[in-house]
Amino acid sequence: MSHGPPPISEDRVPVAQASRPLAHTPYIPASETRPELTARGLVLGSVLGIIFGASSVYLAVKVGLTVSASIPIAVMSIAIFRALGRSNILENTIVQTVGSAGESLAFGVAAAIPALLLLGYEIDLLHAFLVASLGGVLGVLMMLPLREGLIVHEHGKLTYPEGTAAADVLVVGEQGGTNARTVVLGFTAGGLYKFAYAGMHLFKEVVGTALSWVKTTAAGVAQRAGYAGGSVSMEVSPELLGVGYIIGPKVASITFAGGVLSYLILIPLITFFGSGLEQPMLHGELIRNMDPDTVRDAYVLYIGAGAVATGGLISLLRSLPTIVSAFRRGLDTLLASRRKTQQAPVLLRTEQDLPISVVLVGSAVLILAIWLAPPLSINLLSALLIVVFGFFFVTVSARITGEIGSSSNPISGMVVATLLITCLVYLMLGWTSAEDRFMALTTAAIVGIAASNGGTTAQDLKTAFLVGGTPWRQQVALFVGVLTSAVFIGGVLVVLNRGATAIIPETHAGQKVSVLSEETRTQRTYPWAVSEEALAAKGVKLAELKGPMWRQGLEVHQEGGITELRSWNALPVERVAATDVRLPSGQTVKVSELGAVTPGPERTWRLGYVRGADTPVPNGTYLVDEAGAIHYVVDPGIGGRVTNYEGVPLTRYPAPKAQLFALIIDGILTQRLPWDLVLVGVFIALMLELCGVSSLPFAVGVYLPISSSAPIFVGGMVRYVVDRVRGGNAAESEFSPGTLLSSGYIAGGAIAGVLIAFLEIVSEGTWTRAIDIPARLGDTPFSRFLQDSDLWGLGFFLALTTVLLVTGLRGQSGAQARPAK
Repeated sequence: MSHGPPPISEDRVPVAQASRPLAHTPYIPASETRPELTARGLVLGSVLGIIFGASSVYLAVKVGLTVSASIPIAVMSIAIFRALGRSNILENTIVQTVGSAGESLAFGVAAAIPALLLLGYEIDLLHAFLVASLGGVLGVLMMLPLREGLIVHEHGKLTYPEGTAAADVLVVGEQGGTNARTVVLGFTAGGLYKFAYAGMHLFKEVVGTALSWVKTTAAGVAQRAGYAGGSVSMEVSPELLGVGYIIGPKVASITFAGGVLSYLILIPLITFFGSGLEQPMLHGELIRNMDPDTVRDAYVLYIGAGAVATGGLISLLRSLPTIVSAFRRGLDTLLASRRKTQQAPVLLRTEQDLPISVVLVGSAVLILAIWLAPPLSINLLSALLIVVFGFFFVTVSARITGEIGSSSNPISGMVVATLLITCLVYLMLGWTSAEDRFMALTTAAIVGIAASNGGTTAQDLKTAFLVGGTPWRQQVALFVGVLTSAVFIGGVLVVLNRGATAIIPETHAGQKVSVLSEETRTQRTYPWAVSEEALAAKGVKLAELKGPMWRQGLEVHQEGGITELRSWNALPVERVAATDVRLPSGQTVKVSELGAVTPGPERTWRLGYVRGADTPVPNGTYLVDEAGAIHYVVDPGIGGRVTNYEGVPLTRYPAPKAQLFALIIDGILTQRLPWDLVLVGVFIALMLELCGVSSLPFAVGVYLPISSSAPIFVGGMVRYVVDRVRGGNAAESEFSPGTLLSSGYIAGGAIAGVLIAFLEIVSEGTWTRAIDIPARLGDTPFSRFLQDSDLWGLGFFLALTTVLLVTGLRGQSGAQARPAK
C-alpha cells in the first residue's frame, strides 16, 4: 500500500526550502464563488467546537495538556456534509475555522479559571464566559491587521504546519478522500470504554502497586520492607492513551520520565530521610506516617511547580529572538495597514479583510467591557496591562505557530510571564488583598486565552489562504466560534468540578473563615442506635463502617456518645435503613441490621471562604455553624486537596497549570512559599536544559501523578512502533488513521467523563450509584473481582491499545483520496 504525500498546491514546499516568498495560487481561484459562510456551516462548526472544546477542557484539568482538533473537525465536516448530499471545500473550511476557534479557548480557560478554587473562590459561569469571550475576541481582533503581513507577505517563510495540514485534508476531501469512520470508531470506543469503568465500574480506573510492604519479624515487630515510598500506577484512560499517540514518543517519554523522578526517586528519598524525624516539617503530619501520595502533595508538588514555571519561562526566553522579530514585524504590518491610500484598490475575493475600523472600534469596546464588567473586578491599570500583553503575545503566538507549530507555542510561559509581571506591579503598589489576587488571575487568564486563540486564528487564516477562502467571511466565522464555545466552556468546568466535589468533615479549632456567605447548605440527620452485639456478631467495629457508609452517601458521626448518620440528600428514613453496606470482611448487611434508624432534625450550615495569608487554614470553601466554627471543607473536584476519605478514593482533576498559577499568585502577593522546594524544581529544570532535554514536558511529568503520565507514555510507544513500521511523511502523520482514532479516543473519553459528572449533579448521585454494577451485585466474588483486580483492568487497556496499534499499522490513511467522480 502506498503512503505518499497528499495532493497539495504547487506553492507548498518543505520547511527547508521555504526561504523566499512564493507566488500563491489557491486551490479555489478568486474568480470562483461557492457557498461559504452558510448557516449550516456555522451551526455544525459551533457544535463540533463545543464537543472538542469540552474534551480539551477535560484534558487540561486532567493533565494540563490539550491537542489540536482542527484535523478531526475538518474530517467530520467533510463526512457529514457529504452524507447530506453536497459538500464543498470553502464551506468545510468555515466549519473547521468555527470549530477550532472555539476549541482553542479551552486551554486558557481550563488552565487558569480553576485557580480561583485554590484561592478560595468558586467558578462563576458569568465570569468564566466573560473571560473566555473577551480573551477570544481580543485574540481575533489583534490578529486581523496582521493577516496580510504574516499569512500573505511571508508565505513560503512561515509554514504554519497545522494550518497547512488542515488545508491538505480539505483538498483531499474535495477529491473524495478522508476517513471519518476512524474518528467515529474512536469516539464510540473511547466513550463506551470510559463509561464502562468510570460510570459502571466494570474494571479499575487506576491499576498499580506500592513497592514496599510491612512484614512482621519473629519477635512480632512490624517492619517496612522493599523500596519504601516507591510506587507505580497507571490510569487505564482512553483519552490519555490518545494524547500520548498524538504528541509522539519523544514528548511522551520525557513527560513519563518526570513521573519516574517523582514517584521512584524524590518521594522515596523524602521518605528515607524523613522517616527518622520526630517533628513535622512543612505540615502537621510526620513523614513516616505518610503514604506516597501524601508525600507528593506535601512536598513534591512544590518541586514540580518550580520546574514547570522555569520550563515555561525558558521556552519563552528561547523564543526571544522570534518574539522581538514577531513584535517588530507585526507592528510594522499594523502601521502599514494604516498608511493605505484613500483610493482603495479593487480587491479580489481572496484579499478582502474586515475593515480596520472593526479592529479599532472593537478594541475600544473591548477595553471598556474589561474595565466596566462587574464580574471581572478589573481596574483601569489591569485593563491596560491586558491590552498591552494581549497585543504583544498575540503577535508572538501567531508568528511562533507559523514557524514551529501550535504544539511548541509556549502559551504557559506567556501566562506565567504575565502573572509574574502583574503580581510584581501589584506588590509594589501594595495590592495584596484577596480581591487583588482575583484580579491578577483574571488578567493573566484573558491574556493567555488571547495568545492561544491568536495562534489558532493564524493557523485558520493560513488554511483559508491555501484553499482560496474569503478572509472577511472566515474572520466573521472566527468570532462566531469564539462566542458560541465561550457559552459552554465555563459550564463544562462547573459540571466537572461539581460532579466530583466532596463535602468532607474537617475542623480547625479557633479559626474563622475570611468571608461569610448568606448561602446555606441543609443536612439531614438520622439517629442510629447501633447495637454492639450486632457489630460483634459481624466481626466489625463502628470506625470500620465509615468508609463503606461514605460510598453510599452517608456520613457516620459520633458525638457525646450518640451516633447518627448524616446525608446531604433528602432521603426517607426507610431508604436509609435499607441501605446495603459492604463490610471489610466482604459481607453485605443492611444498616437496620446493625441498629435502628430514626428520623432526626435538619441542620443548616453557612457557606464561608478562606482567602488570604493571615490564617493557617488552607484557602477554600467551608461550612460553618452559627458561631462561625468550621465543620466541613467543600473540597472541589478540580484541584481538590483531599484525594481519599476513610479509604474511599475520590475523583480528582489535578489541574496542574491552575495549581501553578495559584502558587505564583500566593507566593508573590502573600509572600509565603516554601522556596527551598521551589528552587529544587528550578534547578532540576535548568539541569535538563543543560543536558539538551526540553524541561517543560519533564516538569509537567514531575507535577502530575505517575498514573496520568504512564498511559501517555504507552500511547507514545505505540506511535513509535507505527512510525517505524509504516513510515510516511510528517504531513500525512497529521491525519493518519492512528491520529484520527486517537482524536476519537480523546473526544469520546472526555465527553463520557463530562456526562458522568452531569449525571452525578442532576441526580445528586442517585443515577451514578444506580449504574454502579459491583454495588448492585452486592457481596459476591465477581463484584470483588471487578473492583480489586489489576490484571482485569490492564486487560481492557491492552485491548484498547491493540486496536490503536492495528489501526495505526493497517488503517487507510485519510491522505489517500479516491478518484474524483
